[in-house]
Amino acid sequence: MSKPPSDNGRAAVPDQLAPHSVEAEEAVLGSILLDKGALYDVVTFLQPGDFFLVKNEWVYAAILALHKRGEHIDYLTVIEELRNAGRLDEVGGAAYITHLINHTPTSIYADTYGRIVERAAVRRRLQRAASEIAMLAQSETQPVDVALDMASALLANVSQARQLRDLQTARDLLPSVFDRVEAARETGSTGIPTGFADIDRRLGGGLQKGDLVLLAARPGMGKTSWMLCAAMNGMRAQAARPLIFSMEMTAEQLIQRWIAADSGVSTDKMRSGRMTDAEFSAFTTAWAALDGLPFVIDDTSGLTPEQFEAKVARAVAEHGVNVVMVDYLGLMNAPGRSENRTQEISLISRTLKNVARRFDVPVLAASQLNRAVESRQDKRPMLADLRDSGSLEQDADVVLFIYRDDYYNEASDRVNQADIICAKQRNGPTGTDTLYFRKDTTQFSNLIRKEVDLAGY
Repeated sequence: MSKPPSDNGRAAVPDQLAPHSVEAEEAVLGSILLDKGALYDVVTFLQPGDFFLVKNEWVYAAILALHKRGEHIDYLTVIEELRNAGRLDEVGGAAYITHLINHTPTSIYADTYGRIVERAAVRRRLQRAASEIAMLAQSETQPVDVALDMASALLANVSQARQLRDLQTARDLLPSVFDRVEAARETGSTGIPTGFADIDRRLGGGLQKGDLVLLAARPGMGKTSWMLCAAMNGMRAQAARPLIFSMEMTAEQLIQRWIAADSGVSTDKMRSGRMTDAEFSAFTTAWAALDGLPFVIDDTSGLTPEQFEAKVARAVAEHGVNVVMVDYLGLMNAPGRSENRTQEISLISRTLKNVARRFDVPVLAASQLNRAVESRQDKRPMLADLRDSGSLEQDADVVLFIYRDDYYNEASDRVNQADIICAKQRNGPTGTDTLYFRKDTTQFSNLIRKEVDLAGY
């Protein structure tokens, strides 16, 4: 028994004038049938009524019904669900389900296909609202004020239909919260570890999914080195698959930094080639140890926010990236906004935060501090020192500062020590933790392991 099509501004028979993409609709359904995990990429924003073809709406409704009951989703269960609803023959039978699977090249772009379907549905609703508003404008039966109110309501309905999809109930939220806490109970962590024990404890187990973490300091304090050490520690713990955006250094220079930290051979010696046999042996061992590690580096300079988001999407899909690092955000560009650096940084900051949330990964971004630090007697950084825009502090979930007393004071009694100041954390304590910093190889490590060596530098 058939059902009238949903009132979503499209006809039962395709009308070429109505915005739609049959290919995208079929690709969304095929992606889910190939990999049920693809449903999670679209279920938060895509509704059955968004499909232009009624048969595709019915297939998606059958998938959602199975999902709601917690049942497995595949070729056979979807066919059975459609048969029980009396719609299998009307969608084209089992042959149509086979067609959906065979004509979908991959499931990893389900979100992209779903967004195409969503945008077309919004345009159809907007098209229908425009048509009804035109009729209101031509009608003499309604007072102008009433017509305006009705027109506003029609447009608001189009907007609200899209916004309400992001609302989540207890049933939507509670399972994921439980799963995350249960996993933390089993592994002792809910985040990606940096390898710095005190900092990981302060951050609740490391860098947290969905968080924007700012790592800020004056030039020369070791922002890049800290980031690279955290990435390497996370990979060695088999927890991190980092994507590193390096807009200041080349990819090869980053590799050399890693080798220097691991081998104890400075980058100066690598560049000059002046190494002893023992140092070259240490170099080759550290070089070989990098082979097979799950990192991805992009050293494109002057990335725009749009390019950044697209590259993250690709890296997540193709390489399983689970943490994004940006060195550094001040080198990103927002075209058309160069006349106002504050607005430009605000846009970049929002993009970083949106990417963290959209892909459910931590985004660790290095940032410069303004020169006001240098003019103070106490040069320990504060939130007010964040450069160019207050939106950095606002958008960040965590703000970490690097401060080295021996950088400013040659007579310091805290040689080769670096304070990592957690000045802001939405979901945890702030405070200061101290690391060991080896200058010649720009390596950070847990202080307790190196205390015996402090006098040697």
